[in-house]
Amino acid sequence: MSFVRNINRRRAISVGVLGGLLPFAVLADNSVTLEDSIVTASQTAHSQLSVPASASVITRAELEKMPVYDLADAVKRLPGVHINTSSAYGRKEIKIRGMDSDYTLLLVNGRRINSRDALTSNYANDFDLSSIPMAAVERIEVIRGPMSSLYGADALGGVVNVILRQPTNSTKAGVAASYESPRKGDEGDSLKTSGYLSGALIEDSVLGNLIVESTDQEAWQTDQLTLKGTDAAEKRRGNNILGSLSWLIDEQQSIDLDISHREEARKARWNNYGALITNVQDMDRTTFGLAHNGNWDSFNSRVRYYYEKVELTDDSQIMTALRKRIGEVEQNNHTVDGQISTTLGSHLLTAGSELRRTTLEHNQNLGKETEVDQKAIYLQDEFSLGDLDITLGARWDDHEVFGGAFSPRLYGIYNLTDNWVLKGGVGKAFKAPDITQSDESYSVLACRGMCQIVGNPDLKPETSVSYELGTLYQNERLQAGIMFFNNEIEDMIVSDSWRAGYRPAVMTYTNVSKARIQGYELQGRYAFTDALAARANYTYSDAEDRDTGKPLNYSPQHIANIGFDWQALPKLGLNLDYQYTGSQMLVVPAKSASFESGAYSTLSLGSNFQATKELTLKAGLNNLTNTKRDDVAQSIDHILMGRTVYVGFSYDL
Repeated sequence: MSFVRNINRRRAISVGVLGGLLPFAVLADNSVTLEDSIVTASQTAHSQLSVPASASVITRAELEKMPVYDLADAVKRLPGVHINTSSAYGRKEIKIRGMDSDYTLLLVNGRRINSRDALTSNYANDFDLSSIPMAAVERIEVIRGPMSSLYGADALGGVVNVILRQPTNSTKAGVAASYESPRKGDEGDSLKTSGYLSGALIEDSVLGNLIVESTDQEAWQTDQLTLKGTDAAEKRRGNNILGSLSWLIDEQQSIDLDISHREEARKARWNNYGALITNVQDMDRTTFGLAHNGNWDSFNSRVRYYYEKVELTDDSQIMTALRKRIGEVEQNNHTVDGQISTTLGSHLLTAGSELRRTTLEHNQNLGKETEVDQKAIYLQDEFSLGDLDITLGARWDDHEVFGGAFSPRLYGIYNLTDNWVLKGGVGKAFKAPDITQSDESYSVLACRGMCQIVGNPDLKPETSVSYELGTLYQNERLQAGIMFFNNEIEDMIVSDSWRAGYRPAVMTYTNVSKARIQGYELQGRYAFTDALAARANYTYSDAEDRDTGKPLNYSPQHIANIGFDWQALPKLGLNLDYQYTGSQMLVVPAKSASFESGAYSTLSLGSNFQATKELTLKAGLNNLTNTKRDDVAQSIDHILMGRTVYVGFSYDL
């Protein structure tokens, strides 16, 4: 491995800005370009061959080819990723390698985004996924497997890092819109509009951008629902505004400022044991970030502060009927972190520290404001022994409530040729209980409002030890690889639940489970010509509760994706996508048990037409075959949206 230390000013500053993860001009793997680099796995830039992890990247060009309304839509075709329907009215969650969505760490520019503690019901939360304006996304990096050695708690399953578009010195502007309409069922139309402006306020000194986005989705009904008058997908209204400034102080320093605000309102009618219940939740989210990036002679540095404020209003019928008033929740997340990177001989060293404070106020559950502090330090060393590239990492976290946790990691990549590598590693990860699980004064409504689950202060953090080993080959036309993985989890936190003959009104969380998730991922892409390419991936994951020997719920063993991209004409591109989701166990609350739900598959067709240099048109069909899920899924109103048509355009000035 070689390191490039001297690059021009603009590239250095761009690296410093990129995702808040590259505050240094030291790049690994022979001057990887920013466009094809992966930074999330090591906080240093790598290609897909040299990255010390199982990783995938989705570029902005790829996002613009398909109808993407939120982050779940963007990543659903990646290996190891399963988008789970986690509510009776169409909310989604991202699961990686069979792990629950709570174990997928979501980052924006390398910074946590999290409103889990603010959610007041047990019926899923994809507010975090929809909070990111897709018009602002430059690319998305997905790391499969635990990454606690860099990011601490919550990354037992993997990491999704969204890199936002950065300000440019030249003036750029554009508008876009997309419209999607189901051909089956009633209503459900979705409209998304966005605008983008970027340029220099002071040339070569102060750069800025502004991004706005609006989403308007009608509730969708279908005759597959178990109760007439309910919704299979909820009504949503959302508006985003995001702005950022970059001050290029001199040849070595930059200061970056970003502010965003989102307002989102949701409403759904659902079946509560035969009664039609209305679920209403509104969330306002405000973020502020300030960072200093330095590219010094002998080292590089980053210092930043990030603030996230989440306000949730819960006017759902269950909340107001049982607790006699509208729920008001406020969560504040403060983060200060710093990082230094330098070379010492043939070693690339990265060291950093982090301080996080989370506060939570709830007008119904908590008797007072709850505050939790977490501190951490980490160190990483990247070096080579001949053809073997090694990454050693370790992180120490100190949680105010649950004490310390040590997360070491070792990863190796053996370069068989310039295009073929063997790669694998081992790491330990942990997840501390969140406030909702551990604070005994916090209670969450469950059992569809007929019980509540209170926090347990005696919980222990969950821990895991994971292994992976595989190979990857890549050249100009072919990419192919296989990765075997095994993840052993101890002290899994589970909530008590109703079952036959056991229906208490108050329950809690306990450390009772062990789980093992093992399997393998296959992925490949082949360009037959410059105009025609095929891509495919397949994931097998055996997710087992080691205490009971039963499969984990909502975790299909088999997931496969096949796609074709064809540039039929110089201005016309077509893409065909097939997705297969294997059978899985689903919880049926009415029977207080889990049942197997059968496999299903969908087919989608899309097109892009470059009408002019500035104007791009797109259109297509999702779920072309109008696939439906089986009776088990339909019995809990987990409905797959039928055939839909979409159209859209983008106009760049």
